[in-house]
Amino acid sequence: MQDSHAKNDAVIQIDKVSTRFGDHVVHSDVSFDVRHAEIFAIIGGSGSGKSTLLREMILLHQPNSGSIRVLGTDLQTIDEPQALALRQRWGVMFQHGGLFGSLTVLENVGLPLREHTQLDDALIDEIAAWKLSMAGLKPEVGGQYPSELSGGMMKRASLARALALDPELLFLDEPTAGLDPDSADGVDELVLKLRDLFGLTIVTITHDLDLLWQVTDRVAVLADGKVQGVGSMAELAQIDTPAVRQFFDGARGRSAREQQRSQQHAGTTVGETS
Repeated sequence: MQDSHAKNDAVIQIDKVSTRFGDHVVHSDVSFDVRHAEIFAIIGGSGSGKSTLLREMILLHQPNSGSIRVLGTDLQTIDEPQALALRQRWGVMFQHGGLFGSLTVLENVGLPLREHTQLDDALIDEIAAWKLSMAGLKPEVGGQYPSELSGGMMKRASLARALALDPELLFLDEPTAGLDPDSADGVDELVLKLRDLFGLTIVTITHDLDLLWQVTDRVAVLADGKVQGVGSMAELAQIDTPAVRQFFDGARGRSAREQQRSQQHAGTTVGETS
């Protein structure tokens, strides 16, 4: 989890954001901050607006009212040159990978570098190969096409592309969805490693209770157009609101919490005997 001495300055500030599609209210005065170098999750049931909020944070949709500031920039007043510069400071890992099927994995990872830098092709390929290695993929994967990858490899390749421009901020859309438990655990460990090594701020949309308990620093719960609670999973576990309780009271919620407790106990035992 986040070092206690890490900065608490806000990398993202969501202030009274309201979003409507026709008569349907998606968000109503949603507010929260994301701090420097924390892993922050946004959760909620289907239709709670978490994916819409992610789209608003990455400039794919604009709310009806309120403000969103990312890396000190107000997204509601941004012009196109500012938007282009800002997009180069964050990376996005899309739920289904978002890789171009006609390009090899290496070419997909190198694409942001070809679009936004003047580096030569050989150096771009070298950097792309390094990013794939950072994401836990072997060099030969670079020559494959997305259709040849397993679900876990696709997630890692997408993450490698999100890291191509050395971003300060990462957005992860359902990073472990559809993965088997071992692959999901590998992605969880990778997310923690990236934050700890590079001081990245990471925002994730997820339903993965193991990830929520073992990886995140804080979590925002969305329901009925509003934020129902923000805090660590341990703090949220004390809230009685039904929208929050659904993540703790079911069998999966209890299992994930028990696993987290067991790991904490194992870590404490190792510390005491070392």
